[in-house]
Amino acid sequence: MILRKWPVAHLLLAIALIFGVAGSATAVGEHRPKPTVVLVHGAFADASGWDDVARSLQRKGYPVLAPANPLRGVDFDSAYLRSVLATVQGPIVLVGHSYGGFVLTNAATGNPNVKALVYIAAFAPDAGETVGGLSALFPGSQLGEAALDFRPHPGGVDGYIKLSLFREVFAADVPRATAAAMAVSQRPADVATLGQPSGVPAWKTIPSWTLIAKDDQVIPAAAQRFMAQRAGARTVQVAASHVAMISEPEATTDLILTAVRKTS
Repeated sequence: MILRKWPVAHLLLAIALIFGVAGSATAVGEHRPKPTVVLVHGAFADASGWDDVARSLQRKGYPVLAPANPLRGVDFDSAYLRSVLATVQGPIVLVGHSYGGFVLTNAATGNPNVKALVYIAAFAPDAGETVGGLSALFPGSQLGEAALDFRPHPGGVDGYIKLSLFREVFAADVPRATAAAMAVSQRPADVATLGQPSGVPAWKTIPSWTLIAKDDQVIPAAAQRFMAQRAGARTVQVAASHVAMISEPEATTDLILTAVRKTS
């Protein structure tokens, strides 16, 4: 056999090199864990709106977390999300829908684990801006006072989209039965949130991506484009209502995976 002709020292060196290379390759793989994808819902919705996206990401081996957004105000909600992110080890890709984008813009600032921001038909505010102010910049939103029911709670007043208008305003491309169930289980937001300012935006230091919903009746597509361009976000556009993550889960997932690949 050929191996018998090798000096013992050379043979041991060859074996060490073979296993050393294999071990190095394994070590590289072990030191590049997949990021945790954190999915943040907005107002008039809950974390179940991410179900299809979450399942798709899980099938691809990604750890996923979809925390409940308290919807009690910009500072409170941002502090809550910040506390959740602090418990996640390793890299994070942070995804927000609608007002969830406002929250993550504040919560991610200064967190070195957050490698990418993904906005899905979402607000991406600059410092000092408010939900109400951004909503007034571009015409076309159907989510005005006339579309809401107001219900007092111990700390303020909550706004709900009227059941009769929910599908038209919020989820026009979702099956009627699904939209009806979403309407009766919607989570309201405290209306004081509309006037509360954003802090230093995370998109100034963290790369971002935006999915623009062209048929959005809550945040007009023009407003989404404006915020994305200002943030330097890479964008894709889909023909979708405000709940693009529900009606277009594949496009939403693809954009998240693009952000993962570009920042891993």
